[in-house]
Amino acid sequence: MTRQEQGSSFQPVPVQFSRLTRRGILLGLSLPQLIGVAIALLTIVVALYISGADAVMWTAPIWVSATVASAVPVGGRKVVEWTPTIALWCRRVLSGQLTYRKRIERPRPAGTLALPGDAACLREWVDAESGAVMIHDPHVQTLTAVLTVSHPAFALLDPAEQHRRVTGWGRVLAGACRSGRIARLQVSERTLLDSGTGLDEWWDRHGVDDAGWAASTYRELIERAGPAGERHSTTITIALDLQAATRPIRAAGGGMRGSASILRQEMAALTAALRAADLAVGEWLGPGQLAAVLRSAYDPASSLSLDRHPSIGRSLADAGPVAVVESWDRLRSDTAHHVVLWISEWPRSQVYPGFLSPIVLSNGVLRSLSIHYIPVRSDRAARDIRRKKTELLSDAHQRQRIGQTEDAAATAEFEDVLQQEADLTAGHGVLRTIGLISISAPSQGELDAAVATVEQAAIQASCETRRLVGQQAQAFAAAALPLCRPT
Repeated sequence: MTRQEQGSSFQPVPVQFSRLTRRGILLGLSLPQLIGVAIALLTIVVALYISGADAVMWTAPIWVSATVASAVPVGGRKVVEWTPTIALWCRRVLSGQLTYRKRIERPRPAGTLALPGDAACLREWVDAESGAVMIHDPHVQTLTAVLTVSHPAFALLDPAEQHRRVTGWGRVLAGACRSGRIARLQVSERTLLDSGTGLDEWWDRHGVDDAGWAASTYRELIERAGPAGERHSTTITIALDLQAATRPIRAAGGGMRGSASILRQEMAALTAALRAADLAVGEWLGPGQLAAVLRSAYDPASSLSLDRHPSIGRSLADAGPVAVVESWDRLRSDTAHHVVLWISEWPRSQVYPGFLSPIVLSNGVLRSLSIHYIPVRSDRAARDIRRKKTELLSDAHQRQRIGQTEDAAATAEFEDVLQQEADLTAGHGVLRTIGLISISAPSQGELDAAVATVEQAAIQASCETRRLVGQQAQAFAAAALPLCRPT
């Protein structure tokens, strides 16, 4: 049997994501809900002991408000669960942290990135051996490097080839889990404005400009279609956990040199795994390349000039935005407005590889799709699975004792836990996956239309998205910047 016949008879294997657990700490209540209920009960008990039923009536505004806040949902969450977000937002408003202006007369200290918010602490380290720029985050203790990759159109491959590539990518993630020194792995797929230089270069290499009708027509088509087109860029970012790698870093000499040496080992392992998965590995980004990526994220219109003139805009000291204004549900920086969506629910039913194609292939939208993979140590994952399994069995036994019927959602969650336990026993790693979509547009009207387009594409991909509020600046740094920023 030929390979084509094997590919045509091969049936793609569907996959299913684990459900997002919504179990509470006690009686299905989360910690903010328990605090609200405790305040209500404590108020009633103290009032009864002090002045009896009359005091309970006088304190009704307190315990009724606490009870309502713990039970009434708003925007998918209980009112009391909004308290931390609203409190942090109010603190940032009072301290003036919602606006950022670049101080031209007071430049940033040498070696730091000119980024707003909590990303201002990031420092650059240029590795002499690999030529890559490594980003050090002193707060979360990580060292990060960015790799460019390219790949063929996944949707155009035959099912057998798709399955083989998915298996290879699974080995890449499994290697990150087994390492024990990887804090986070980020895959970013961005759409950028295309200046048309790629078409011009192709025509210069392969075209025959003989001044004929076909050549002139093709040249005119390139001039019209090039600047109006879009190009896709994919990067994979790896973050080394400096605390987990303390011993090997000390053995390698300590300090940033030792950390860079250990990160180079992880970079080499990741490159080999990606090549085994038939991904075309590019180069690790240097300071100039990373500066262009950061600047085009905050200022998408600048990507055209950066593409046409590779010698400008290549300094990390000036790669950040000139101005940033954050509002409750959106962000504005330089020439663009931004909105960040969170993939709150992955497909609950079985889907085939490539289910994110509606989002990735959405036309006319400047967006960045970032998927963060957070490896979980095997011992910690085993303890978490045992705890979830014990809680689900206890809840099922309790429902059986009181005569309550079995819940289909609880049954499905128990099956997910059993599947995770089987996968962990078979040697597979456990990953926590976070999906973020950053959408950019020149105006608010175009931004609303682009958000509606992406939300519709997410529905076609069987995903549920929610707009993040009160944290757009931090979410934008995690979604649009390939720096493995925490959300």
